[in-house]
Amino acid sequence: MVRRRPKRVLIALGWYDYRLHRGIEKYALEHGWQLFANFARERIIPWGWEGDGILAWLGAGDDLAEFVKHARKPTVDFSFRRPHLKFARVLEDHAHAAQLVAEHFLSRGLRHFMFYSETNNWSYEERGEGFVKALANAGYTCKWLRWWQSPAFTTDRTQWRKRRAWLAEEIKRAPKPVGIFAANDDQALDVLDACEAAGIAVPEEAAIVGAENYLLAPDAMHTPISSVDTNLEMMGYRGAELLDALMSGEPPPEKPIRIPAAGVIPRKSSDLLAVNHKGVANALRFIWAHAHEPITVKDLVVVAGMSRRGLHKAFLEHIGRTPGDELVRVRIERAKRLLADSEQKLDVLANMCGYQNANSFYMAFKKHVGMSPKQYRASLLKAAE
Repeated sequence: MVRRRPKRVLIALGWYDYRLHRGIEKYALEHGWQLFANFARERIIPWGWEGDGILAWLGAGDDLAEFVKHARKPTVDFSFRRPHLKFARVLEDHAHAAQLVAEHFLSRGLRHFMFYSETNNWSYEERGEGFVKALANAGYTCKWLRWWQSPAFTTDRTQWRKRRAWLAEEIKRAPKPVGIFAANDDQALDVLDACEAAGIAVPEEAAIVGAENYLLAPDAMHTPISSVDTNLEMMGYRGAELLDALMSGEPPPEKPIRIPAAGVIPRKSSDLLAVNHKGVANALRFIWAHAHEPITVKDLVVVAGMSRRGLHKAFLEHIGRTPGDELVRVRIERAKRLLADSEQKLDVLANMCGYQNANSFYMAFKKHVGMSPKQYRASLLKAAE
């Protein structure tokens, strides 16, 4: 029997994250690929490389983009920085990540919002636009702080000091408490530094959430920063799966494949409950702590020390949802994370999300998400939207 030659795949990532690489590696192990990853370590373009396909992140660096373009191999790009290059793409669903951050802030009773981006970057723009739209759909406005458009903007040696001072002044002027979504974790750190230098209490006056969840040892920080996990390992796996299809002669999808975020990782920087109602606040804290248990609205009524009708009315006034709706929302978001990160059976997942049996979990998930848990899990692995 003739032994098939393993597919030879080049990893050419102009922007690197180990989680993306791990997703690619997982697919490669399952399918016997030979990976060439020298560029990821040494940043040297492998001119003359011969193989079967390329997984690229064509961010900054025109030389790498030119190399990939002229290699004329099946290619999947994880970036949309160069839309004129007609590669197949697998991208983060930035609008979905922004929606999760908006829901995180709104569930804590925040009513004033900012989005901060340092540079004019396609992914930051998509996150900002998604955040503004999600808040608008809920009836709120958002001020977008674009550093590169500010009067104080500079690129000289004073830029860090001037940016921090500008951020502090903008946040000082905002109504409090304010929820601030930063375009990534480094920029969330900028916001935190500006707040601390200006004496703005975090999270009491300014709640902060970043994106991509890549800060090293965040829980060791004085104020650990909340972040949205953008599901990069799944993105790497799906990119490799799509490249495999292209190398087998299948046509590329007409549109980029978008990978939904895994969820918000809450930490101290957004650990705020800006609800001026003791009963609602007590019920919300109880939901966050016990949603994975088989609690009911009756338990929330007891914790709040109110009548069922009174709690229902107060939740609508302060949160915009009923107590039951909020309990379901928190459980379903937990279920989504578990479906993305584990291969547990449906009855086990149901129990881990506070449901007493798989059927009640199935019905609640399908009603809330529009598809069954099994379909949702499969959608994370399938090519087309």
